[in-house]
Amino acid sequence: MKSLVVSIEHTGAWAPWWFLGLFIIASFLMIWRLEAMTKSGFEGTVLGTLVMPYCSGMGNLIFAFVLGIKGGPGEDILTNALVNNVTNMTLLIGLPAVIWGMNVLPAAKPTKKKGGSKEHQLNRLSLLLTLTAVLFFTGAVWAFARKGRLDFSDGLVLVGLFLFWQCFHVFDVLKSNVRQNKSFGWMLPIDLALLALGAYALYISTDWLVDWVSGIHSGFISAKYLGWLSGWLMVLPNGLLAFYYGWRGNPEVVYTSQIGDGHVSIPLSIGIYALYHSIHIPPFFRTGMLILLGAAVLHFLFVAVFGRLPRFMGWVLMAAYGVFLYNGLLR
Repeated sequence: MKSLVVSIEHTGAWAPWWFLGLFIIASFLMIWRLEAMTKSGFEGTVLGTLVMPYCSGMGNLIFAFVLGIKGGPGEDILTNALVNNVTNMTLLIGLPAVIWGMNVLPAAKPTKKKGGSKEHQLNRLSLLLTLTAVLFFTGAVWAFARKGRLDFSDGLVLVGLFLFWQCFHVFDVLKSNVRQNKSFGWMLPIDLALLALGAYALYISTDWLVDWVSGIHSGFISAKYLGWLSGWLMVLPNGLLAFYYGWRGNPEVVYTSQIGDGHVSIPLSIGIYALYHSIHIPPFFRTGMLILLGAAVLHFLFVAVFGRLPRFMGWVLMAAYGVFLYNGLLR
């Protein structure tokens, strides 16, 4: 891999584009094997909550590690997390809702299978639980940030919250497999190895791109906007997931993939960086948090009461994303 990095660097001005391509290829590799894992004991909302976040959110984790080790600005980590999560909860759910609709309980399509309605009900309950976690995780970060910074003890609590949440879902998968007399397929170790390869390629590309952007001090593509640029780059694989599963008619996976990816940023990525260095709170933090919490409450109410997100609410969510961009970039 080191020889590959050296070869790419020798391409001169094309090097950033090659590393960007490596990032995208690694993301596609992980999504490809992720799809295969749906037949290996991971299905529906559990797939979106337990497996997808590590594939679509791996870039955020690596970004936190890289900046933590190199002592990069903590504000960039918080900006990265806010850009990632607000984009997930507004744009990447709102746009598929406008195009395909987001019916977690598709009452208009009755099924002949007795278990069909039950499956949709279980998906809705799992989704509501995941949305509740968004409120708890975001609320915890907001509470810790009220003193103006996030430090080592805050990082410990945030990482611990995430690990407890993941342990809960691991045991949920195991219980479900025992109940259905189902086991993981023999391809699972190979899939995990390919996911690890993709993660390493993401690390190489992210590390190089962070160094490259950090060395630029003027213009939009510069160190000043590293948090925003990295947030958009790392949300790209999740956007592909949203449109793919929206097109396939799996709204519950669209929902949980976006929300689960958000858990990797808030609280895990923020918590990991806080274990290295304190994080000072950027000016638009309050606006981002309000939009994030408001979107989570909106999703919870519509899924709980109606079992779907109406198309007009997709437009409202995209408008909220525009407000976020205005407050963060233009003001």
